[in-house]
Amino acid sequence: MNKYRKLIFVIFIVCIIIGICLGGIFLYCSNVVEKKFTGRKWSVPTTVYSDISLMYPGQKINKTLFKEKLKALLYKEVPYMPEKKGEVLFFSDKILIFLKDIDLPFFKRKGFFVKIILEGQDIVSIININKNEPVFVLEIEPEEIFRFFGNDYQQRHLISIKKVPEYFKNAVISAEDKNFYSHFGIDLKGILRAFYLNIKHLSIKQGGSTITQQLAKNFFLTHKRTYVRKIKELFLSLSIDLKYEKDEILEIYLNEIYFGQKGAVSINGVDEASVFYFGKHAKNLTLEESAVIAGLIKSPNYYSPYKNMARSKKRRDFVLQAMFSNKMITKQMLDNTVKKPVVTSGFKKYVRKAPYFSQYLAKQLSDLYTTKDLTDLGLFIYTTLDTQVQRAAEKALATGLNRLEEKNPSLKNDKQNRLQGAIIVISPKTGNILGMVGGRDYGQSQFNRVTSARLQPGSAFKPFVYLAALDKYSPSTLVSNEIEPMVIEGRLWHPKNSSKISKKSVSMREALSKSLNIATVNIAIGTGLEKIIKTAKKFKFSTPLKAYPSLALGAYEIIPLELARAYCPFAAGGILPYPVSIRKVFDSKGVLLQMRHMEINRVTSPEKAYIITSMLKSVVESGTAKSLKQKGINFPVSGKTGTTNQSNDAWFVGYTQDILALVWVGFDKKKSLFSSGASAAMPIWAELINNIPMYITKRDFPVPEGICYAKVCKKSGKIAVKGVCPDTEIEVFLKSSASLNDFCHVHKKAGFFEKIKKIFKKNRKE
Repeated sequence: MNKYRKLIFVIFIVCIIIGICLGGIFLYCSNVVEKKFTGRKWSVPTTVYSDISLMYPGQKINKTLFKEKLKALLYKEVPYMPEKKGEVLFFSDKILIFLKDIDLPFFKRKGFFVKIILEGQDIVSIININKNEPVFVLEIEPEEIFRFFGNDYQQRHLISIKKVPEYFKNAVISAEDKNFYSHFGIDLKGILRAFYLNIKHLSIKQGGSTITQQLAKNFFLTHKRTYVRKIKELFLSLSIDLKYEKDEILEIYLNEIYFGQKGAVSINGVDEASVFYFGKHAKNLTLEESAVIAGLIKSPNYYSPYKNMARSKKRRDFVLQAMFSNKMITKQMLDNTVKKPVVTSGFKKYVRKAPYFSQYLAKQLSDLYTTKDLTDLGLFIYTTLDTQVQRAAEKALATGLNRLEEKNPSLKNDKQNRLQGAIIVISPKTGNILGMVGGRDYGQSQFNRVTSARLQPGSAFKPFVYLAALDKYSPSTLVSNEIEPMVIEGRLWHPKNSSKISKKSVSMREALSKSLNIATVNIAIGTGLEKIIKTAKKFKFSTPLKAYPSLALGAYEIIPLELARAYCPFAAGGILPYPVSIRKVFDSKGVLLQMRHMEINRVTSPEKAYIITSMLKSVVESGTAKSLKQKGINFPVSGKTGTTNQSNDAWFVGYTQDILALVWVGFDKKKSLFSSGASAAMPIWAELINNIPMYITKRDFPVPEGICYAKVCKKSGKIAVKGVCPDTEIEVFLKSSASLNDFCHVHKKAGFFEKIKKIFKKNRKE
């Protein structure tokens, strides 16, 4: 008896020890689970979006670009009257769209059926068909541009279990764990069945895992099949089931599970899978689509419809049959659904949109957030980018560079030094960057020529010379078009005009419109080179400028983005904006994060800005850019061409009240384009502007209060003597300008003697 008592005692002690160990393991697992599930469960990449697009009656539209935008937003073009949100039908004179819901932290709107009536490119009216009432402003949701991925390159968009369709949840449960809502984290029958098969085959053939066990494995364990891992999995699963409701567990599972590959990026979570395979969010999945995605869980790449459509359909039908067996769908639903084919949205690799803009944005964000924050916290960043402008810019640059190479094959002989270009499009009043193309092909060269290249601007710099000169001269002031050679640092320097102008003197306006180098240098010397540098510094050029006469001709390198920004005050009443790429940043819960406010500065008066704009209009109307009229530009535009020595760089900067675009063409390793700014860069600008009619109006630039107009004598460049000066024109002046009291000296005397002669004749007759 003593022996049995000792044995029982030993067994009792062993059981206590085992119980304590198991309890300790369970407590440890509970703490691990709680720590993981109550904190941040995933490293979610920050998502970057474009701006919202606005449409309104009276605006113009590019239907091709608008179609591309809707396609990127996962709208489906249908041949029938749209019935569901996300469907669109195009006619020649109208567009019918069943708009999707917009659910942004800063703007929410339920989708509705809308009709956009067109007359050519003009939007005549927008009508809410459901309410039969006009819509004065229509908002189109922003596009996703790119994401900040961590090292795991997981693409995931979190979704609430409340937004997951009931039949999708049922499809997952039928495919993976039919007893999910009844077991306590582990399925004993499944485990015993798996254990039997594994013993029978003397290897681990089946896991018998529940959804909870799969979740435990994905979050805490490796995927290597061992008995030790299975034991850990059991304890973790019991802990998860004890601490959390079933729907909470299912929500975490559906956001965690792996659904396949999009190139180098892994698709995780049901919402990402829905977009990847069917071009819609999970809340809009149909029964057959739900069964396809649920069927992927077992082996995503094996059952992927992008890998093998027949295998995917067979797996889908298996899931549907399981749903029927579990009484989750009817026999009629089963029969109707298995007849349907698997129709995907088409495989698309992950590609950054607007890659040069994205690169620029990433650099700006690095000043505000750490790399870990951007790759882990799931921030939502809304930018200023207009994807229609971006696509138009990319197409215009590609077309323009190809056209130049076809016209002159010598431009494409050097494969190591390809012809390049850059475009930046800005809203001049706000500084909002609407589009950015920093090179010909981001895949071949990530060097952003808009933000990082230092290039000679040539004549595109001249407006800043003329602005500095306005304190001394007016647009009608005659300046010498002749110059003596200058000795600069022991070397002879003699500027030349690119075109032959025989006039010995020209007005300031003509000198700028015809881009006359000699006259410009004379204006610069008369104004003072130091004063020009002082004026230019106000416009925040970061590269140093030196007081040499060649400064006036754009000999010193500048950054294209800075040049585009510097032109903005001419269109914006003298205000220099900060180039803005970020509108708003929200955390993963939709809370607005504090942003830095960028300062704007007045760098010149509205009146002087208007005079430069007026002079730059002459560039387009009668100067070096007059061929713009032949390219469909028939509205008020101010702009300036630029060409450097040996035609190494070609520029055109043009603007209206609402939009400013800069185009540069050249080689990274300098060589001649055999073209000017007017023939190389300006046609690209024209094509871009013609393709974004939504930003173009017929409005002219507003005239500030301190501006007046007066007749001037063309011969003297001074205020015309009434009834005497034979050849006059209207010119713009500052109301405070002393030039308004400076009358024509050429005809003034002649006028005086003419009056005396008339009086003498009158007296003789009497």
